[in-house]
Amino acid sequence: MSSLRTFDLNLLLAFDVLMRELNITRAAEQMFVTQPAMSHILQKLRQHLDDPLLVKTPSGMKPTERALALVDPVRALLAETERLIQPPLAFDAITSQRRFVLAATDYIEFLLMPELSGLIENTAPGIDIHVKRTEMSFPVAQLENGSLDVVLGFESVLNPPAHLHRQYLFSDKMACVVRQGHPLINKPPSLDEFVAVPHMLISRTGSNVGIIDQELTELGLERRIKLIVPHFLSAPLIVAKTDMVLSLPYRIAEQFTKFAPLAIFPVPLELPDYDLCMIWHPLRDKDPAHQWLRDKIMEIGGIINQSSMEL
Repeated sequence: MSSLRTFDLNLLLAFDVLMRELNITRAAEQMFVTQPAMSHILQKLRQHLDDPLLVKTPSGMKPTERALALVDPVRALLAETERLIQPPLAFDAITSQRRFVLAATDYIEFLLMPELSGLIENTAPGIDIHVKRTEMSFPVAQLENGSLDVVLGFESVLNPPAHLHRQYLFSDKMACVVRQGHPLINKPPSLDEFVAVPHMLISRTGSNVGIIDQELTELGLERRIKLIVPHFLSAPLIVAKTDMVLSLPYRIAEQFTKFAPLAIFPVPLELPDYDLCMIWHPLRDKDPAHQWLRDKIMEIGGIINQSSMEL
């Protein structure tokens, strides 16, 4: 008795051709094998199915009752197998009702979501986007189980596991904003002048220190942080009404100057640029819908990356 483990499924292709041609020579031509090889294939089919399948008669090869009973089921199985091994259907963004879930900070919401939302509304009106706040621990499980599609943020802050896929989007660097007319904008401040004034800190984690403070500590210096807030939203309005200095990513600082009377100047410290990236699970790498989303995010990231960061 045959079992699926020992049965070569390619024999079903040969069976189908044999049933169509009812001739070993013509079947061999269709299968691109020699006539002896086709005879050997027929012999293997007979052994597995315990039936002669094709019998020589004066008018040619004739199929047995068993062979005739197998014709339709085999063809249906081959058709379904052919369908299964085809690549997935192309993603139709225009008609899709898909809902994507992104994890991002308010920095990403502020910088990337306006352009991304407009692009999706114009090209895929049925698609919905849900942006969740990034948590302290990296959401590996959510990416794996599909409840989260991508994570967006600074790679050095997220520190994602190595097995996850990632794509660079753009870079940013730290800058400072103060109210227009602030004494520090008359000329680039020295480090001592920078430390001497009161500062504001945006801390989504609740920490009372930031990147700037870590650098200052290494230099044996300390600044006074007069105000700490958890979000970007109120920051430009507060800075515009006070003498505090706010250090933050340049691309956000540049946007703030459009909403409040602020001036930008460089941080008087040697700080690296920070790469913003998109992270996703390899389980979703070939998903056409997921690929479409990543392409749109990369498109917006490319536009942002082309804009200069001149101070």
